[in-house]
Amino acid sequence: MQIEVVEIRDLTLISDLCVVWNSSVRATHDFLTGEDILQIERYVPTALKGVPDLVVARGSLGEPIGFMGVNDCTLEMLFVSDSSRGVGVGKRLLEYGIERLGVRKLTVNEQNPLARGFYEHMGFEVYDRSDVDEQGMPFPLLYMRLRKKF
Repeated sequence: MQIEVVEIRDLTLISDLCVVWNSSVRATHDFLTGEDILQIERYVPTALKGVPDLVVARGSLGEPIGFMGVNDCTLEMLFVSDSSRGVGVGKRLLEYGIERLGVRKLTVNEQNPLARGFYEHMGFEVYDRSDVDEQGMPFPLLYMRLRKKF
């Protein structure tokens, strides 16, 4: 697996990452309806183009298998294709973000306990909660920060 910060975000890459996003969300966000996913998916290309640091994990054939977006030490997004889940892609991406991009905070859907557990395992703890997501939809969010090491 190769991990790289992507500067050039052409249409092919954005399209490939949208496929990863869709695969990941359908496998992990069972609280969303198909209609919810279609509505959210419309915003994904803009988010991918606009996030300051976009990091892509590539498989053995160079295909994107996961990605994350970071803005000002905050993990804005992290998605791994369903076929690549459970083999360390998310862990490698997050470690890269912590070590090289200074990730210290993130937000996770409260209704996604696997993601919350993953982030807790990686050293994050909940410090705040919201009843709705950034779009005002009824999907509670948990705000997490990296625990201080003593």
